[in-house]
Formats: sequence, C-alpha cells, structure tokens
Amino acid sequence: MTENQAQAEAAGPSVWQQRIAGEWHGRPSLFDATGTWCGYEDIRRSSEYTDGATVYRMDGGLEGGGPLAGRFRLAAPFAFGVTDADDNRIYVGPDFHGSGQPYGTFVDARYYGPGWQVGLNTWNHVLPDGDTQVYSSVLYQGWTVVGCFNGVYRRTTDHDENPATRDAVAAHLAAETRCGPVPWILPTKQSGTFTGECEVWDAHQKRLGTVLVEDRLTPLDLLRTEHHLSWSGSGLDREATVVRRRDGTREFWEGPGAWGNAQAFGRANFPVWHFADGGAQRVVGREYALDATPGMSAGGRLAVTYEVFDGQVLTAVLHGVLDWSAS
Repeated sequence: MTENQAQAEAAGPSVWQQRIAGEWHGRPSLFDATGTWCGYEDIRRSSEYTDGATVYRMDGGLEGGGPLAGRFRLAAPFAFGVTDADDNRIYVGPDFHGSGQPYGTFVDARYYGPGWQVGLNTWNHVLPDGDTQVYSSVLYQGWTVVGCFNGVYRRTTDHDENPATRDAVAAHLAAETRCGPVPWILPTKQSGTFTGECEVWDAHQKRLGTVLVEDRLTPLDLLRTEHHLSWSGSGLDREATVVRRRDGTREFWEGPGAWGNAQAFGRANFPVWHFADGGAQRVVGREYALDATPGMSAGGRLAVTYEVFDGQVLTAVLHGVLDWSAS
C-alpha cells in the first residue's frame, strides 16, 4: 500500500464521495457540435468506496446517435478507479484518466475516455434535495467540441428491491425522454425575473458564503431579450445590462454591460461572457432549464453554475437554483 493509499483509507471517503453514494439513474441526451439532438444514453451510475479505494461504474447503452453512434456506442460497461479526496478526485483508469475538483455540491471534471476517444469536461451539480443531479459532459477532439451529453439523474438506494422506487425511476426516465430534445429558449413575450441564492466557493475550494442572483428579463422581440443581471454578496457585488440574441442553438451577448456568446445543447446553455467595465473578469457558465417541456417555453427553474475568472485565474465558483417570477 502506498503512502497516499494509506492516508485515503485512514481518512475515509471524501465529502463528495459521501454525497454521491447510491445509484444514479438517467437518460441523458447526445447532441452534436451544432446542438442538434442525436439520441439517448441510458445510464446507471454507482461508485463503491472500499479500503481507501473507490471504483466508479457506468452501465448503459446508446439509442440513436446518428453519425456519432459508432464513436459513443460501446459493448461493455465503464469502470475506473478514483483516488478519492476532497481537493482532487484523480481518475486512474482504465476507462477514464484525469481529475475532478469539488466545490461543495458541484464538481468540475476534465478527463480522457480511451473508449470514446474524446476529452470530456463534465459538470455535475447535486441540487439542494440531495437526490437530483444535473449532469453535462462537453466532448472534445483536442480543443474542438464534437458533442455533448446532458440530462438529469435521480438517486436511489433500493432500486432492485423496491417496486415503488422502480416506478419512480421509470417515470423520471420517461420525463427525460420527453424533455431531452427540448431546446434552450427563455420566455420571449413575458417579462419576469429569475432569482435565487447561490453558494460561492473560492479557487481553493473554500466556501465564501452566498450570492443573491437576480436576472430580470425584458423581451424585445422573439429573438432578443434585455437582461439586467445583479449579483450581491460575498464580495461579488455587480450589475450589468445586456441584450441577449438567440440564433437557433447559438446565443450572443451584445452589450453594453457584457459581451460574449453561448452554445446550447438541448436544455443546457453554455455561455462565456466578458464584463465591459474596464476589468479583466470573464464568466464561464452552464444554465440548465429544469422545467423545460415540449412546446412553448415559459419560465420555471434554472440550475446555474458560473465560474468567475480574473484574467486567466479562477477566482470564484457560484452554483444554485433560480426561480422564475413573471412580472
């Protein structure tokens, strides 16, 4: 046993490992690089911590996939070891190699999957109920995006023994089947505000407190909406007004308070914006429409994660749930 293994065994499972105990059920959708829906991935995920070592397992298969099917459909379940700790979770293969960094109930992981032959940037956010996880994996060939998996997982601890649990999982998977292809579209004729309290963590994974996030929407037409964004608390106080323009699965932030763009994959929108206040701050985020359903879009809840950079240095990570209130 190595010194690190001995320390891990003595310390027990990390806080994140305890948080994801059990089995997680989901049916994430696969999208190509343009945001076009391609198919579903049926997945059961679990991890086991034994004698200081963690083994992560994923069992499932791909339905559909179009031209990506040959790359992402494999004939065997995934399994990989994890060197578990609260600062870094190191993925040691054989099926994934890389690492993940937890920030409270959110983990940002970057790794390589030899079977899929892609680099992955996976964001997992466990919501306040503790049993719902918003998941996305953006897939890369070098620096180029080739696709994205995303969806919502639900946790169980008695799936194989409890018929009621199996019925609940079946209902969840049916909802993911209906809603997986739904595109990211915010309200286009109804003004209102998304509001919620987000946890804030620094780059060293220390909790700083909370930030009240308010995003007030005033639609200008069917494709353009004025957003007045306000953050207050934990030293991140700021305001900015921007016009966000949608073009299919793409989005553009066209000033005056911030400039940038975004790419959506179904219900998940991935923006990058730069504040236009003379500083060096930019934000890399994910906004996930939890209540999106087929048909007309209308408010609901957003699970949001924002990573704040000062120049090229990560300074803060925000995550939480925003609720819609029509005005």
